[in-house]
Amino acid sequence: MAFVAGVFMGRIQGVPHPFPYQGSKRQLAREIVSCIPANTKRLVEPFVGSGAVTLACARLHKAERYLLNDAHGSVVELWRAIIHDPEGLARKYEQLWADQRGRERAYYDQIRESFNRTEEPHFFLYLLARCVKAAVRYNRNGEFNNSPDNRRRGMHPDTMRLNLRLASELLRGKAEVSCEDYRAVLCSLRSDDVVYMDPPYQGVCDRHNHRYVRGVDYQEFVESLAGLNEAGIPFLVSYDGRTGDKTHGRLLPKSLKLHRLEIQVGRSTQATLLGRDEVTVESLYLSHTLLGRLGKIPAVFSEKADLPLFASR
Repeated sequence: MAFVAGVFMGRIQGVPHPFPYQGSKRQLAREIVSCIPANTKRLVEPFVGSGAVTLACARLHKAERYLLNDAHGSVVELWRAIIHDPEGLARKYEQLWADQRGRERAYYDQIRESFNRTEEPHFFLYLLARCVKAAVRYNRNGEFNNSPDNRRRGMHPDTMRLNLRLASELLRGKAEVSCEDYRAVLCSLRSDDVVYMDPPYQGVCDRHNHRYVRGVDYQEFVESLAGLNEAGIPFLVSYDGRTGDKTHGRLLPKSLKLHRLEIQVGRSTQATLLGRDEVTVESLYLSHTLLGRLGKIPAVFSEKADLPLFASR
């Protein structure tokens, strides 16, 4: 069965934002985290990206331990630096941020070349802070090739230092970090784990697209979710969505027996520019094992009245 939910959008206070990342669930973290059972032994994110959900869970003490995994090695190394050496990372970022003054465009190209040669985390952090739409894109040679957003210089070093420090405090001693294919991670799960998955957007993650390091095949992903159902592992998935009547990606099949909630992201910027009043929503799928642990749909999904609650689609 599928549901539509009207939700109240609001951020959880005190959650750090170490680096911007396209597709980050920072704006939706409150709603997603409300679907994670309290007293979870370990929260596992096979596609961790910016870690918005993990950080929100840690801020609310929803889990005892965390596994942050990503197939993108540079993301993984950045997380290791954030957790274990936030002050050193902050110092290096501050130096890069200061050195760019007056030559921002040329300096960005210089740091991009340095990152492609060394893959150092502080170079990657600077690029994410300044690149267009915080999008990780590579050319056919595996080189980071996104351009800078020339309207901004990146997060101020004082703000960056605070975010890095807070993220480290939330996760140090509680988090493991790994760089594995998501299927390997799913095969290593325990029965008391809870899994949140936010794979790369459908339509931009095939083998020929270089926005992401590695794509996720739809059928393989469905089979992996079926395996989690059989093993009784509770999970949540962000996977598709729509803007008005335009859909983004294929829905997960009914054979998985998942409950689908739609979370309002907000009005589409593109639609607004074209004079259309369209709202973008994203799907959040809950497994039947997860619903069994929760006992009910979280109350956060009834806090806004302008959409029907749990209307069938």
